[in-house]
Amino acid sequence: MGKNLQKQLDAILGGTEDVLLLDELKSILGKSIKEDMPLNVKLGLDPTAPDIHLGHTVVLKKLRNFQDLGHRAILIIGDYTARVGDPSGRSVLRPKLSPEAIEKNAKTYMKQAFKILDPGKTKVVRNSKWLQPLKLEDILNLTSKFTVARMLERDDFKKRFKGNVSIAIMEFMYPIMQAYDSVAINADVELGGTDQRFNLLMGRELQKEFSQRPQIAITMPILTGTDGVNKMSKSLGNYIGVDEQPEEIFGKVMSIPDNIMIDYFKLLTRLDKKEIDEIENNIKNQKLNPSIAKRKLAKLIIEILYSKNDAVKAEEYFDIIFKQKDIPDNVDEHILSKKDLQGKRLWVVKLLVDSGLAKSNGEGRRLVSQGAVKVDGKKVDNPDYEWDLEYINNKIIQKGKRHFRKIIIKN
Repeated sequence: MGKNLQKQLDAILGGTEDVLLLDELKSILGKSIKEDMPLNVKLGLDPTAPDIHLGHTVVLKKLRNFQDLGHRAILIIGDYTARVGDPSGRSVLRPKLSPEAIEKNAKTYMKQAFKILDPGKTKVVRNSKWLQPLKLEDILNLTSKFTVARMLERDDFKKRFKGNVSIAIMEFMYPIMQAYDSVAINADVELGGTDQRFNLLMGRELQKEFSQRPQIAITMPILTGTDGVNKMSKSLGNYIGVDEQPEEIFGKVMSIPDNIMIDYFKLLTRLDKKEIDEIENNIKNQKLNPSIAKRKLAKLIIEILYSKNDAVKAEEYFDIIFKQKDIPDNVDEHILSKKDLQGKRLWVVKLLVDSGLAKSNGEGRRLVSQGAVKVDGKKVDNPDYEWDLEYINNKIIQKGKRHFRKIIIKN
């Protein structure tokens, strides 16, 4: 473990939104260093979706900071809490997931989380281990520690109550279950986004009831999406997925507004404050073009998720498309059988869907109508258009600026 208290504090506090409570953190850190006893640092992830995006990596990166300082990183996969669904920021009850769907999501969550965390230094536990065996009397005992008035202090519950929007009793259980996670692993520190503040404080309260030292709650900023306005979210389409291809990540990072670029440097890269301040000052003083800085940002993110070589190739791919306005050499092929087609013409929308360039006929129609589809560089503007097989064979169909398929028709 690092023996210098101030260096540990600097690493831990960098990029954080809030620390509850800072004096307590200094005290337990000092004791941890003196006694050479690493802290139990908790992060819970509910596998409610199959993939994670860069917004999730903000708090994962902070957990990695603790790992690098020699502390014990405990990643809790909320396979049991996911059955309830975190009501944070929600105006309605979350839909229920089956245990099978939760387990499938959990596997991809761990795979993607280990792009940030050191797997050899991460303890992974599922909270069903201690939540599922609880009996009714145990649950009643937990609920007796909190009041309805305390629950209604939570912002989203308060808004729903005042707006006469229903709140299921089950939703009150979620912060209690998350708090019990802290008791089960005897957490010294819990990490979360700013929307998790209430849940993290509940953990402190419940630990006191179990005669444990209450955990320090550290909240991280919410990452703004690529639109520059809203929280990064898959439902809003303004996200950058951790498992997306390096070329896609590079292009998306280059598309973000300049005014959120420094936040991305702070929250997503491993540059220190001095380096980031220098980039920010050089942009303000017009010594550094924002697009050059954004290229650096894109490569740093890809290096973390993939490798330095992948970052270089992603930049080269970007230049081929955006600077040289050429079609890249390595284009995925979409192979069709002339026998299966039975001499039929090919409808542009169906081709977009079948080749994976559109998720549905509706999206395909919108893409064509918006002028986002080209064949060999020529725009297609009629969503009802059909091609002869001879014409479309060996042609490159393009969606937007970064997505290509080569159409191959075989006998």
